[in-house]
Amino acid sequence: MGKKKHINLSTLLTAYHHYQKIFRKEREIKIIIMDNLIEAIKQLKKEKNAVILGHYYQKGEIQDIADYVGDSLALAQWAAKTEADIIVMCGVHFMGETAKVLCPGKKVLVPDMAAGCSLADSCPADKFARFVEEHPGYTVISYVNTTAAVKAVTDVVVTSTNARQIVESFPEDEKIIFGPDRNLGNYINSVTGRNMLLWDGACHVHEQFSVEKIVELKRQYPGAIVLAHPECKNTVLKLADVVGSTAALLKYAVGHPEKEYIVATESGILHEMRRKCPQTKFIPAPPNDSTCACNECNFMRLNTLEKLYDCLKNESPEIRVEAEIAEKAVKPIKKMLEISAKLGL
Repeated sequence: MGKKKHINLSTLLTAYHHYQKIFRKEREIKIIIMDNLIEAIKQLKKEKNAVILGHYYQKGEIQDIADYVGDSLALAQWAAKTEADIIVMCGVHFMGETAKVLCPGKKVLVPDMAAGCSLADSCPADKFARFVEEHPGYTVISYVNTTAAVKAVTDVVVTSTNARQIVESFPEDEKIIFGPDRNLGNYINSVTGRNMLLWDGACHVHEQFSVEKIVELKRQYPGAIVLAHPECKNTVLKLADVVGSTAALLKYAVGHPEKEYIVATESGILHEMRRKCPQTKFIPAPPNDSTCACNECNFMRLNTLEKLYDCLKNESPEIRVEAEIAEKAVKPIKKMLEISAKLGL
């Protein structure tokens, strides 16, 4: 056996303190760069009369710099009434399309054009249009998580905030096609007693929550309230104490800050929950087949402060929607906004 090598403790400590200084300096440099970047974004926004809209599922630093942060309904409402010349949509592609359709005369930018949506991708416009044609006499209700081309063959758009109320605004015997989210559609059917015909699509984030891991979290935190988004599978919703849109889950937590929460939706919402309820414990529900303690949308995470700066500086990438599609798509979006306003949503 070889002789055990003696380690000099003082040498180790010297090396430790040396690298501590390096890491500390790196952190300081990063903070300086980020502060300058944030100031540059604010300056560009002012110069160009731009507004930054951020979804709750964005990174915390994006939410912090956004002029408005909200769910899909709120972002559409803000886009419809803004007086800015440029809208920067920090979310995913379909949100930029919705803003462009509502504001055809404005320039709509997204930090990363590759920020798509698995749910929107699960509903190709040509196949959905054929599905609608095969079921004449049906009212078509489409989730906002769809392309402008899908909205163009839709009668009214909904979000998770207003889906139930808008469905219930139609007669009980109304024949309805609901797409593309089968989980949200099944949930709406269950709470309204309807029998809507559902398109078979889903969100990859909300599909992945682990029932077993949520059950284990409930054992660890027996007093915790489970908050779940209706895009989750039915098996997850059965474990939930509160089911609602991102905005509704946030509102519930703010209204009951004394509770502990297990949160089954995209983990970006935890930033706003913790900001508004700093003393409250929020536990992200984990996905299947992962050691990660939270469930993130890889598309939402494509947007960064660096890309936001480049986007404003170069006024690119820009969202464009064909005029014919936009003309058709704007009608169901405006109908959603009108119904939501009447319902006080």
